[in-house]
Amino acid sequence: MPNENANARGQRGPGGGDRRGRDDRRGRNDSREEKSQYLERVVAINRVAKVVQGGRRFSFTALVVVGDGDGTVGVGYGKAKEVPAAIAKGVEEAKKHFFRVPRIQGTIPHPVQGEKAAGVVLLRPASPGTGVIAGGSARAVLECAGIRDVLAKSLGSANAINVVHATVDALQQLEEPEQVARRRGLPVEDVAPAALLRARKEGAA
Repeated sequence: MPNENANARGQRGPGGGDRRGRDDRRGRNDSREEKSQYLERVVAINRVAKVVQGGRRFSFTALVVVGDGDGTVGVGYGKAKEVPAAIAKGVEEAKKHFFRVPRIQGTIPHPVQGEKAAGVVLLRPASPGTGVIAGGSARAVLECAGIRDVLAKSLGSANAINVVHATVDALQQLEEPEQVARRRGLPVEDVAPAALLRARKEGAA
């Protein structure tokens, strides 16, 4: 009879816990993770103190990079009294600022330099297999954008916020060869190197 009572209460394990309840909670967590189809990278978390009458009030800021790993990326900055809430706000803001990044065989079409405040970042195309040669802040943006081979160098401030926004500025300056050809009124073959066009055809095939 005690076994029947135990089964009626929900199959309690040896430790007295409800095994079925834990499995249900684990299932809900898995479904929540599956819903997120974007790559999320937390670049920096800072604690901010506001001095008021009677003491200090602490809050947290989070710089978050979100991308789909296939040419779409965005950067957000969230602030809240708790770290998880700040990250969630940063993710939502990043999704509002998504933009497309031109790519050719996993790298960028041409060299470009981005600037934001005191941050300066130089990006150069790289051959397949090179990887992402960049620091932590710029690497988060490049990997979330789906760029697999690139050379990056920070020439200005080492502040994470400035480096991230300078990297975003550089990526937003990238142009497809067809856009440059239309603006100049020339055929694509006169604008882009032959190796670049050949790599694009191989990638399309």
